[in-house]
Amino acid sequence: MLPAAFALLVAACSAPETAQVQAVGGGGVSQAFLPLSGSDGHVGAKVCGQCHRQALEDWQGSHHDLAMQPATPQSVLGDFEGATFDYAGTTTEFRRRGRRFFVFTDGPDGEPAEFEILYTFGHRPLQQYLIELPGGRLQAFGIAWDSRDAEAGGQRWFHLYPDQRLTAGHRLHWTGPDQNWNFMCAECHSTGLKKNYDADSDGYDTQWTEIDVACEACHGPGLAHAQWAVGGQPADTPDKALAVTFHERAGVEWTRLEGSAFAVRSQPRTTRIEIDACGRCHGRASRLLGDEVHGAGLLASHRPALLDPDQYWPDGQMLGEVFNWGPFLQSRMQQAGVTCSDCHQPHSLALRAEGNALCAQCHDGQRFDQPAHTHHAGDGEGSRCVACHMPTTSFMGVDDRHDHAFRIPRPDLSAALGGAPDACTGCHQDRSPDWAAQALREWFPDSRHRGAHSGEVLQAAHRGEPGTGTRLAQLVADPSQPAIVRASALRAFGPWLDGDSLVVATPLLAESDPLLRLAATELLSQLPPPQRAAHLAPMLDDPVLAVRLEAADALAGVAEAWLSPAARRLLELAVAELEASLAFNADRADTLVSLGDLRRRQGDPGEAERAYRRALQKDGDSLAATLQLADLAREQGREAEADDVLRRALRIRPGSAELNHALGLSLVRQRRGEEALQRLQRAAELAPGQARYAYVLAVARHDLGDAAAARDGLREALRRHPDNVELLHALATYELEAGHRDEARALARRLVSIDPENPSGRELLNWLDRR
Repeated sequence: MLPAAFALLVAACSAPETAQVQAVGGGGVSQAFLPLSGSDGHVGAKVCGQCHRQALEDWQGSHHDLAMQPATPQSVLGDFEGATFDYAGTTTEFRRRGRRFFVFTDGPDGEPAEFEILYTFGHRPLQQYLIELPGGRLQAFGIAWDSRDAEAGGQRWFHLYPDQRLTAGHRLHWTGPDQNWNFMCAECHSTGLKKNYDADSDGYDTQWTEIDVACEACHGPGLAHAQWAVGGQPADTPDKALAVTFHERAGVEWTRLEGSAFAVRSQPRTTRIEIDACGRCHGRASRLLGDEVHGAGLLASHRPALLDPDQYWPDGQMLGEVFNWGPFLQSRMQQAGVTCSDCHQPHSLALRAEGNALCAQCHDGQRFDQPAHTHHAGDGEGSRCVACHMPTTSFMGVDDRHDHAFRIPRPDLSAALGGAPDACTGCHQDRSPDWAAQALREWFPDSRHRGAHSGEVLQAAHRGEPGTGTRLAQLVADPSQPAIVRASALRAFGPWLDGDSLVVATPLLAESDPLLRLAATELLSQLPPPQRAAHLAPMLDDPVLAVRLEAADALAGVAEAWLSPAARRLLELAVAELEASLAFNADRADTLVSLGDLRRRQGDPGEAERAYRRALQKDGDSLAATLQLADLAREQGREAEADDVLRRALRIRPGSAELNHALGLSLVRQRRGEEALQRLQRAAELAPGQARYAYVLAVARHDLGDAAAARDGLREALRRHPDNVELLHALATYELEAGHRDEARALARRLVSIDPENPSGRELLNWLDRR
């Protein structure tokens, strides 16, 4: 029957634009398949389910299946029978007429109006609703339905940002850019998504092959595999013509050797196919291009976040909404070869076992699932493995998410890491981290999970502590550390980049893990053009897109003399990829700022200015676009225009330290000293944690003739930043100038003791000691 089946398959090309199935005999195997309209070979879950019936049944009703649905009486969970909700001076009413659902609320102009709910978004523990605005925009409404049981506090409306009082015009208001489904959410809630943003009309024609997260979201387009299944392709076709084969667990067993408390993988995991496939949505990352890339690593299509201080605590715990990929890469589980589906059923998403039995798949329950280890009652909440090793952080108001780094609690580090949370005081909220640390010392006196931690080094780097470069170099060079930790240390290395640190950083350009190559490329982009070209030209031919784009961004505009003819050709290709990536994301103001920066480096200030102005048209609150546009005007000698750009932005954001500081510098260049001092002082007051602002203010005071005020300001700043080298050097210099040699000598000695490698401090101290 196979030739007949293949004939039907070929004939299907002229049939209607939907997936079709036709049973062969009584076996239920599809004879004819059609790609879904505009799908690049997607056939749909119903076709997949003809052979993979159990997988389809497991998937139905899962979070993936219910990720997005048309708004119907069956899918809408919220109370739309006239319920109301008050927020930021607006009373929102939820209405239903027949099978249609509406909200009466403040719209894009701030005026109340009625908007229809087109789609539901998510299912549990909350459900959001999507509303269409002009230009094909779907926006996620900010008032969500708590779909948990009433006994758990659910069955109510709540706002996702209860304390911010968002109104129209704010980027987080439901009509703003940060609630735009097309860019922010769509690729992870639907299958075969095409964003289809048109920059000329500033509109979308976003489409999908399936509205939810179906089979081909993970496995890739299934047409070729369906053809293989009915003999339309050779029987020995590699991987049965699947775009992605999740083979990492095939034939693998986890066994505990005699006397060991931990299971060992029967064969090492040499790839990260499953982890990176899940990471496309279960990781914080920005998409780099429009075409789907199945089966390749995450960095082939996305740029993931590292352990940056706005998203992670210094020790790698979740701070922002980073999902699971980044935390899991830090874990010993990942290093041991564990993949997502070792714990999670891949189709139903359910856990493979309940409670501590899940962990006991690999960890000896006789040793660990006992009060002697947990030090909590056997049936208590504290006896659960996840209570200590996977503590939760709540996002979106009601969504408690487990930390997937499987870390050992370290309450002893909390103070040193800026108040980082720990699992112990997360439950015992009436106790201190010191109490918890003492308890752990008593319970586990011989624990090896104490002492130095990578988070301490990253915290020192984030604070700009002198002498941190050596510690960062050691962390970067430590192969026992997870790659994401080493990459994060590389990113933090910038202020300490010198000849010695180059010896550490440059070999990582050849590392097998693309995260390290990406971070090393980003770091070395700070080098002067000749060195930058020498180190980064080979990265233009890197097999991973994210690395090539970083290299292209670093080398765009570098003089051709520094590049070989072959490197110039590679740069041309890589810059074309970079421009395509920027065009794909041109619906975002920050991308347009990046485009403007690229054009500046390429020597095209006119195009750069157009990009910055387009960014401000899209988001008038864009701080980056404002600062770059003002800086471009300054660069071209148009200081009055820079002044105007900054003042207009300050009318929107009068409390911005960055804008006040930038305007102060502009006024200095305009020789309007007194007004400049007012702005610089305002910036220092608004951001007392920024030592740089205090330093610039002191220099301005000094240069305008008030040396005493400059010294007073520096002394005050040093009380907040006692180890800041810049402040110490400035005050030592001004004390010497005032004839206070003893004070200057003491400051210089302090500077050298803090940062022995500081050449200017050593030079100043030597000069003073000779006198």
